[in-house]
Amino acid sequence: MQLRFSEEELLTLVEMVSLAAEVSGMSETEEAFEGQERFEKMEHKVLEAAKNTGMGEIVEFDVDREKNRVTEKFQEGAFFQRCLEEFRNTIFWEDLMLRLTERDLVKEMGRLSYDAMDEVERRKKSEPRERRYWEKFLKDGVEGLFWIDRNEDGLLG
Repeated sequence: MQLRFSEEELLTLVEMVSLAAEVSGMSETEEAFEGQERFEKMEHKVLEAAKNTGMGEIVEFDVDREKNRVTEKFQEGAFFQRCLEEFRNTIFWEDLMLRLTERDLVKEMGRLSYDAMDEVERRKKSEPRERRYWEKFLKDGVEGLFWIDRNEDGLLG
């Protein structure tokens, strides 16, 4: 099978496979290894094609990994890097909000009661807290977060 791309389309494909390889590489589980390997092979193949069609200034060979990669200079202004940064940022704040909400509800009602709720009940209880956390994070970012150590008895001190 032959596919033909314009230079602009190939550049878009380079960014797409680079983004996919970066995201797949975020998982550190053993189960993800096979998928990551497939994504990296495809990235290498697309980058090799780009290098061979006159885009050598954006592709370099990583000796340590023995694979092609896009250059740091290209990455600095690339759309896929902005997407990746926004993705990381969103995932961080959403995960923090969800974990803090669950922590608060478990502390308030107990683990057994929390686990006994169905999804509709859980959403009804969670949404106001999630909204409160989300508004606070948007307003203050990490500046409003503090770590409080507990003593050996589990008491604040």
